[in-house]
Amino acid sequence: MTRKLGVLVHGAGWVSTQHIHAYQNNPHTRVVAISSRRLESAKKRAEEAGLHDVKLYDDYHKALENPDVDIVSVCTPQHLHAQNTIDAAKAGKHILIEKPIANSLEEMKAMRDAVRRAKVKTVVSFVLRWNPLFESIKILISNGFLGKIYYVETDYQSAVAAWWSGYEDARKKDTGVSAFLVAGCHALDAARWFASEERYGAATPVEVFAYSGGLRKGKTRQWNYYTQRWEDMPPLEYDDLEVALIKFDNGVIGKVSVNFGGVQPYTFPIEIFGDHGTIKDNRLWSAKFEGNQKGWITIPTILPDSAEVTHHPFQQEIDHFVDCILKDRESHCNLEDAIKTHEIAFAALKCYETGKPVKLPLLE
Repeated sequence: MTRKLGVLVHGAGWVSTQHIHAYQNNPHTRVVAISSRRLESAKKRAEEAGLHDVKLYDDYHKALENPDVDIVSVCTPQHLHAQNTIDAAKAGKHILIEKPIANSLEEMKAMRDAVRRAKVKTVVSFVLRWNPLFESIKILISNGFLGKIYYVETDYQSAVAAWWSGYEDARKKDTGVSAFLVAGCHALDAARWFASEERYGAATPVEVFAYSGGLRKGKTRQWNYYTQRWEDMPPLEYDDLEVALIKFDNGVIGKVSVNFGGVQPYTFPIEIFGDHGTIKDNRLWSAKFEGNQKGWITIPTILPDSAEVTHHPFQQEIDHFVDCILKDRESHCNLEDAIKTHEIAFAALKCYETGKPVKLPLLE
């Protein structure tokens, strides 16, 4: 019998619960270790998951020395992702990296170089690529229901605030950096994903122009849509609204926004326009049905309409990653690909300084 791949889940926050659960349900993996800055946090996650034969660490480097570890899931706060990834690569481990992957271009380059040297497999947790609506849309696009894609709009709208356990790190300029980086990168990645007509392809951005604004920066009185009332909480140290125009290498134009200031529930609007059809969220209009379509066709599926980690398809993402490892192939959502998504966020920051369009790629 082939030995199961051993998994180290590093970081014991909100998202780690879903990583642990998905690995437990994959027939080829077993969680052998959990590490966290606080040993008590690691112990809590193990107990919740019913894991008894598991090593617990408050020292990441000691955890990486465990010979039973083949895969590392990096579930720590975003400003730690880069070094955590570099250390795991140096230890020869395959790596699942939570988004965002890094807080600077320099960090991304160091990560890329470390992974290339180690020749390990990676996947970045743009988990919405496995959302059922996203899957349906990509099937429709790749089968020509929209024809040639020419314009894509995606938006991340969520009042990211103190209800989220990661808010304290995410709200700060030095650890969160920007709204696009903290969470809007999901919308940036979705635009790349839908701008490509390939079933498992994402378009490459070549130019970005962006604006930032909003009203939440520096304010302590903010709306909490979970409690449905105004509350005092630590303020954001960067603009809560960013809007980017993106030109892709295949000629598609994209408009992407991230909005942390909306007084509303979480929403993730999607619009895709082709020369033979249109998609608006889970509604389709296509010339494929010439003469027979009397109204929008509604796709009965699961929408990306919740910020809850339990709503996201981590099982499908992790099953995909394990399959990539076992079959020695690269993921469509590996580190090299995810860098292209993150570069849009960094290009937007550069645009705010110069007021001019920014050419991509930013890394050599």
